[in-house]
Amino acid sequence: MRNFKFLGLSMTIACLGLITGCGNKANASVSENKGNEVQTAAISFSSDQDVTQFRGPNRDGIYSAESGLLKQWPEGGPQLLWENSDLVHGYSSPAVLSGTVYITGMNEDKTQEVFFAIDSTGKTLYKTVYGKPWGQAYPETRTTPTIVDGKAYVISGMGEIACINIADGSIVWQVDGTAKYGSTTGNWGTAECPLVVDNKVIYSPGGNQTTVVALNKDTGEEIWKSRSLGEARNYVQPALISWNGKRQIVGATCNYYYGVNPDNGEIEWTATGWYPNARWENICPNGPVFKDGILVFSQGYGINTTAFKLADDLKSVSVAWKNDDLSTHHGGYVLVDGVVYGSNWVNNTSGNWVAVDFATGKTLYNEAWSGGKGKGSTVYADGMLYTYDERRGFVGLVRPTKDKFDVVREFRITKGSGPNWAHIVISNGIMYVRHGEYLAAYKVK
Repeated sequence: MRNFKFLGLSMTIACLGLITGCGNKANASVSENKGNEVQTAAISFSSDQDVTQFRGPNRDGIYSAESGLLKQWPEGGPQLLWENSDLVHGYSSPAVLSGTVYITGMNEDKTQEVFFAIDSTGKTLYKTVYGKPWGQAYPETRTTPTIVDGKAYVISGMGEIACINIADGSIVWQVDGTAKYGSTTGNWGTAECPLVVDNKVIYSPGGNQTTVVALNKDTGEEIWKSRSLGEARNYVQPALISWNGKRQIVGATCNYYYGVNPDNGEIEWTATGWYPNARWENICPNGPVFKDGILVFSQGYGINTTAFKLADDLKSVSVAWKNDDLSTHHGGYVLVDGVVYGSNWVNNTSGNWVAVDFATGKTLYNEAWSGGKGKGSTVYADGMLYTYDERRGFVGLVRPTKDKFDVVREFRITKGSGPNWAHIVISNGIMYVRHGEYLAAYKVK
């Protein structure tokens, strides 16, 4: 295998997408937490039913609650509401809940991962250290917080799972998942956003002890652990699907996609052999899109796209179709009106934008973004695609058509540093965009 450092991003970006929730605006006082010492902050959230989720409510990049969004932006982009440059560095994206933004970054010397709370004007309210960054290539934070019932769940680059009280930034519990479960990783460590299912926090350590574990979301105690597939952990984000009245957690290792029973941790199916053209070790940062019993996974580096049909009892899968044009690096993809939209991997610095028919796997278009812009991330809200060029920082408002990559307007993020790997999110008519240490909020309604 050739060791391309840039690949580290592909592991991390999957976790970078923003997550949002609805509710009443928060009221907060400013505070700062140093290490695990927390100075109190008073943040109120609307109810214990508020839940945020990676890449939207279903982890699929669709922000279905948004309405009345602009279908055209002014020249130069939408109105900037606020900006914040306190994050030091990171590739993760914020969670937005009840008017407050939650996001992970680093301390000044980049030796600790830090959880930040930012108010609706862009002011930092508090910050809490929760773990250690990955110690090798691309150590910047990867985990996007998952927020449920007033608690944030994060996973450090070294595999430490933490539960944080979002009212004041205090740590409720921590588990060193790497040490406890003998986790084995690829070259870029841990890059996972926790999935919360019922009372369980799902974590994917890989290794010889287990593949997936469930921890009690209130205490961090183990509820179940699956059998081991003998594989190192990958970088994909697990997703929860429902079909024929049953639920299943779907994820990936280097050589397997798999489905896990969320009640007891039983691995109910595995699929392998979907990577005959892979160029290096199998790197799977992107979670699936799912509809009507069909799971679609797309990955870069020659892995490309495979659609699987689930058996009615969720105990097996079969290949429905394959597509070699859509090979999403780490920017995710969305399913809109029977079409899968995303970007592909041509090489580590370039890629096109692709549309694929969900029913047949036929490529509808495969086009470059004009002006030298390359691949990036994709989300959808209120009839429009939002794309983010990872190399030059252009944000695009795009019509989802079957005929062409139809950019209505674009503008460039000029502040921040490093690759533009965070995913855009739309929450309550506001678009949040991160670039390294920089976070900006734009009015798009």
